[in-house]
Amino acid sequence: MPAEDPDVSAPVRIAVLAGGVGGARFLRGLREAAARRWPDGDGGTTAAITAIVNTGDDAWLAGLRITPDLDSILYTLAGVNDEQRGWGRVGETERVSAELAEYGIGWPWFTLGDLDLGTHIARTSMLRDGLPLSAASARIHSRWPLGVTLLPMTDDEVETHVEVDDPESPDPDQRIRTMHFQEWWTRYRASLPARRFVQQGIETATPAPGVLETIEAADVILLAPSNPVVSIGTILNVPGIRAALSRGAGRVIGVSPIIDGSVVRGMADACLTAIGVATSASAVALHYGARIAGGLLDGWLVDSADNQAVESLAAAGIATVARPLWMVDLEKSAAIADAALELGLRAR
Repeated sequence: MPAEDPDVSAPVRIAVLAGGVGGARFLRGLREAAARRWPDGDGGTTAAITAIVNTGDDAWLAGLRITPDLDSILYTLAGVNDEQRGWGRVGETERVSAELAEYGIGWPWFTLGDLDLGTHIARTSMLRDGLPLSAASARIHSRWPLGVTLLPMTDDEVETHVEVDDPESPDPDQRIRTMHFQEWWTRYRASLPARRFVQQGIETATPAPGVLETIEAADVILLAPSNPVVSIGTILNVPGIRAALSRGAGRVIGVSPIIDGSVVRGMADACLTAIGVATSASAVALHYGARIAGGLLDGWLVDSADNQAVESLAAAGIATVARPLWMVDLEKSAAIADAALELGLRAR
């Protein structure tokens, strides 16, 4: 039977928890899927889509506040992202980073393009002038017609650090070291075994304005196929957000970032291993948990290759549907997002 959509007299409200390239591509597909379901007559949608974005990857670098996930999603929705690299602006030059390196400033393994630096300079200027991150982000995002409202998960500074075993340490008793997530992820490509993730500042962080209201008012809440540990997990760890998901009226539907036992992109498997979760679509769903049993999920999308997980997850209280999940182009991304909407808008 077709999904029963909410009252057509009111705009459908969709909340998405997202981070990184997976979140960016999913949101681009969701925007397209929503435009097809609820067209506004001008190529857009009457649906209200709001993404709550991970800021645990953020860092201070060369005196600038860098927000990798917010910017990756911004550039993707604006159509100015570098599809080949998966991050940054298309047509970038890197003269400024090269010049900074001559002065020994910044991270040599974390290059920022000149256009990207323009965004960071603008953001930092607004922050120095007293604007919170959410207000600064809104001003930056207003440059492009995104069709999606982007909210940082918090205005407070929360940075994910990784405790690792350092094989280069000459003292076996002092091999534990802590580094910023970006160093572990970008410089070491998650090759150093992670002992645990430390989200500095998260205990005292508060959700950014509009975050809790968006979740509680949503007709459907989607968990993008982003890293379950350091993207979605970090958002959920902001005090108040997990509780808002639990009490919200909208169904919570997740999209698996794992296909046939492998990560779709990046090194999420290293993150899952660190917290003792297997790299499988089923294990990630059970990590989030069934809402009827005190967890988060009402439904879960797995790839067709993981069809065998449908029955067992359903028995655990998570309605599961198998669909092709490779986001290789806009059409397929839109189909994935539409399948998530279909599952989320079913009569409860």
